[in-house]
Amino acid sequence: MDRTRLQDLLARESAEAERLNPRSKAAYARAEHLFGRVPMTWMNKTAGAFPRYLDTARGARVTDIDGHEYIDFSLGDTGAMAGHSPAVVAEVVQRRFAEQGGATAMLPTEDAEWVGAELTRRFGLARWSFSLTATDANRWAIRLARAVTDRPKILVNSYSYHGSVDESLIVVGPDGHGTARPGNVGAPCDVTLTSRVAEFNDPAQLERELAHGDVAAVLMEPALTNIGIVLPEPGYLAAVRELTRKHGTLLVIDETHTFSAGPGGCTAAWDLEPDLLTIGKAIGGGIPAGAYGLSVELADRLLGRADLDLVDMGGVGGTLAGNALSVAAMRATLEHVLTEEAFAHMAKLSERFAAGVQEGIDAHALPSWTVSRLGARSEYRFASPAPRTGTESEAAGDPELEDFLHLYLANRGILLTPFHSMALMCPDTTERDVDTHTRVFAEALAELTV
Repeated sequence: MDRTRLQDLLARESAEAERLNPRSKAAYARAEHLFGRVPMTWMNKTAGAFPRYLDTARGARVTDIDGHEYIDFSLGDTGAMAGHSPAVVAEVVQRRFAEQGGATAMLPTEDAEWVGAELTRRFGLARWSFSLTATDANRWAIRLARAVTDRPKILVNSYSYHGSVDESLIVVGPDGHGTARPGNVGAPCDVTLTSRVAEFNDPAQLERELAHGDVAAVLMEPALTNIGIVLPEPGYLAAVRELTRKHGTLLVIDETHTFSAGPGGCTAAWDLEPDLLTIGKAIGGGIPAGAYGLSVELADRLLGRADLDLVDMGGVGGTLAGNALSVAAMRATLEHVLTEEAFAHMAKLSERFAAGVQEGIDAHALPSWTVSRLGARSEYRFASPAPRTGTESEAAGDPELEDFLHLYLANRGILLTPFHSMALMCPDTTERDVDTHTRVFAEALAELTV
C-alpha cells in the first residue's frame, strides 16, 4: 500500500469531515468545562479532529446535530446492541420512572427475580446480583473470588477487556512476563502485585502462571474483542477450565462483548462452565445495567461464611445497583428485544457483512487482510492469518489506515466502532444497511489500491 497516498486520502477525508460538520465542530470548541471537551474522555477516541454530536437515535440509525443520518454499526460499543431506544424498553422505562416512580428506592421489585431466572436460563449460573456497569460486576466478582479462595491475585489475558478494573491492566511483556499495560492512568500499585497474565490461546503459559498457587480467579473473555476479535483455537477453552480446576482457581467469564455470540453468549453457544459470569451494557437496552452470576456451589460457600459481611461491607454493587428502573429495562430487553429470533437475524446479517468485506478484500488483492466474526459482530483486520493472541492483535493495528476507513465511511453515512473496524448488528439492522457498507467499503479500497 502506498502510504503517501493513504496520508493524502486521510487528509482529504479529515477536511471533508470538518466541512460537513460545522455545528459539531463548534460545539466541541465551546466545551471548555468538560475534561477533554467531552462528557467522558473515551468519546475522543474518534477519527478526525472532533466527535460528531448526537441529535437523535432510533433502532440502527443515529442523526447528528448537523442533520446527517448514519447507519450505526457501532451501537454504543455494544451498549445499544438491542438498537437505540427500543419501543418496548422506552415504554417500560417511562412507566417505571414517570408513572410508578421509585427508581432509587433501594427496595426490590418482582422484575428482579424474573431477570435472574432468565439469566440462569440463558447462561446457566443459578444466582445473580446486579450492578450498573460490567466494570462494577467484574470488580465484585474479583472481591468474591478473593474472599472465597483466600488468594490475592487475578489472572487475565494479555490485552483483554474488562473495563477499568485495575487488576486487568496488565499485558505480557517482551520477556514473556507480566507488565503494566501501556498508557494506564494512575495505577494504585505495580499491577504485578495484584495480577498475573497469560496470552489468549496459550494454555502452557496459563498453567505456568497458575502453578504459583496464588491466583483466586481467571477473569477472561471467551473471545478477545476490544483489541480486535481473537477467536479461541479448538480445545483452548476446555484446557482453561481443566487447568483452573486443577489449580483450585475460579473461572470468571466476562460476556459483556461476547454476548454477540447468541442469546446466552459464548457460554451457551460453546457449553462453557464458569464459576462466575459477568455481563453489562446490552442487557439494559441502553439503560445502565450490569450483572454477575454465581454457581450454586459458590453462592452457598460465600453465604455460609460467617466472617463475610455480604450485606453491608460486602453488599457489592453500589447504592443504585439493582434499582427498579434498570431492572425493568433488563426485563423488557431480555423478554422482548434480544430474543433468540433477534439473535438469529443479527447473526445472519453479520455473516452477510463479513462475506461482503471478504469480497472487497479479494477483489482488490489484499491478501494480508482478514475478517473475523463472532455471532452478530464482525471485524476486518490488517493481518493474515488473523491474530491468535492479544499481543499479536495489538501489533497488527494500523491507526492511520483505521482512521481513513472510519472517516471515509462516516462521511458517507456509516459508523463503525471508534476503534478498530468492528461492526455490530442489532434487531433493526437490515440487509440494505449491510449492503450499503459493502458498496462503500469497496469504494474505499478502490481509492486505496489505485
